[in-house]
Amino acid sequence: MGYRKKVFSLEELFDLPAEQIIDKIKYENYSLLDSLGANDLRKEMVKVGKICNAAIDYFFKTTGPKSNPVQHNKAARKKLVKVLSRLTPGAYDGMPKDRKNGLVVGFNHPSLGEIPRILMMKIDIMGDKPMYFPVNLPWYEALAPNFDRIKKLGIVITPTITPSTWEKMHLRPGTKLYEAGERLRHEFREIYTGLCSKAMREGGVIFVAPSATRQATVFRSEETFLGEEDIIPTMSMLAVKLYSDPEIKCDFLPMAVLPPEDYERGLNFRKNYRLIPGEIMTADYIRKKYFKAKKPNHLVGFDRDFHQRIAEKLPKQFWY
Repeated sequence: MGYRKKVFSLEELFDLPAEQIIDKIKYENYSLLDSLGANDLRKEMVKVGKICNAAIDYFFKTTGPKSNPVQHNKAARKKLVKVLSRLTPGAYDGMPKDRKNGLVVGFNHPSLGEIPRILMMKIDIMGDKPMYFPVNLPWYEALAPNFDRIKKLGIVITPTITPSTWEKMHLRPGTKLYEAGERLRHEFREIYTGLCSKAMREGGVIFVAPSATRQATVFRSEETFLGEEDIIPTMSMLAVKLYSDPEIKCDFLPMAVLPPEDYERGLNFRKNYRLIPGEIMTADYIRKKYFKAKKPNHLVGFDRDFHQRIAEKLPKQFWY
């Protein structure tokens, strides 16, 4: 697939359903970022995307037996874990496996480095359990050409536009591009929450960073830690959406990411991370403690408690 991306017309940005926009990014070499005037954000991820896509291509081309798709995918997963354990090593002792309920794992997000460690852990100990991962749009456009192969590894990626990326796009309110981008930003979120519900019904796993952006600490600031500023209600919004379906019995797991001492914001190759599970918050526990109304719009205290459970597993320097 060529380096030069296609762009959506203004009419397409307004008229095409978000699902069709996503399909064109995956299969027809379109860039939504370029179409919205944020091609610089796309270019930042080109190098990383090429590395990731070349690696995925390698795993599938050099494993067998290709005549047996199930065994072929299993062999590719095994090889991926082996390579990742060398390039992006991480320890994940105590992480739950073989759970019947679906599982939502929320983690602090100090760097890009925890992402391959999380993928390695998921593939290693959670096997075929379906995994749904919201991916910030620049990352998604970089990985989209290999969407189907990534799915064969048991990982379904879906695009999201985080608040940080939305700001960096510098779209001017009142313009047509702003309106189109705002529409797609909300529709991407709806697609993601729909996929989350599907994953939980199938006993799958979702990984989500409550901060919605890379930040060095669990809480955004000391004021947030002390309760003087609000927390982005990522986890409670997801819980409200999922538990609106009485058949969903998923649990929530706070997971602390402890990066190496000399870590940077990138992938931190060959440096050791620790993924530390906190205490699982079961569906019954969450419903009894935080659902104060039959159809709540938000859950008072849930996000703060969830963040606290991550922080308590980390040195104080990572709290705020």
